[in-house]
Amino acid sequence: MFRIRHSFIRVEAGTHTRPRSPGIHGALFALATTLTLLGVNGSAQTRHYPLESTAGLRLVNATAEPATLDGRRGLRVTEKMPAQASQQPQAQRTTGESLVVIEGLEFANGVIEAEIAGVPAPGAPETARGFVGIAFRLQNDMRTFEDFYLRPTNGRADDQERRNHAVQYSSHPDWPFFRTRQETPSKYEAYVDLVAGVWTKVRIEVRGAHARLYVYDQEQPTLIVNDLKMGAQAKGAVALSPGVNSISHFRNLTITPAPADDAR
Repeated sequence: MFRIRHSFIRVEAGTHTRPRSPGIHGALFALATTLTLLGVNGSAQTRHYPLESTAGLRLVNATAEPATLDGRRGLRVTEKMPAQASQQPQAQRTTGESLVVIEGLEFANGVIEAEIAGVPAPGAPETARGFVGIAFRLQNDMRTFEDFYLRPTNGRADDQERRNHAVQYSSHPDWPFFRTRQETPSKYEAYVDLVAGVWTKVRIEVRGAHARLYVYDQEQPTLIVNDLKMGAQAKGAVALSPGVNSISHFRNLTITPAPADDAR
């Protein structure tokens, strides 16, 4: 998979008390300030979103508010929908109905990094897992997208089958988890050690029809997908993906689009 180098623009103040070209210095300072505010770092156009407020976000069937978890500030996100009762798998939702969309960004290939955490909501049914994830290549209909998400309560469950379902890839609306699990068991799920309500760093690398999910800065991916269901040419928005019957937390989102030559 590709690796994207981050480049940064550094503007240093001169030592002259009366610079000869104040207009140029002022322009450089304004440019650096604008790049900082936008979260854009140099030619790689890396964008960083602290996610400490809802500014620049579009809420779709979701509520979001600033919150602190374990001393770290971020967003607390929940579905703005009625709680779902326990049902048969084909009638269950995990993610997909509620989204928090990053506005003004189109993503095709590159790297998405974030810290996320999830716990079952109070009064949630036994099937709740604290679902929390990241959606990408989201279409304007707000229902078609690729998705990696975690099931935090599965990470240390006293049941090996549940542990094997700790992380999940799905593609909405045509490839929900129960379809991929039925047609290709274990192909789009994997185990990783997770703890509910604990910040978990995730990294998603996307290139064409291929994607890899890394957890906890591990050198090797936790889950490899070589046939993204939306195809190699898909592109769209990036969104935070809260889970059903869950309280989801997000912070420190970084998005680095791939250079055109790396995306091919």
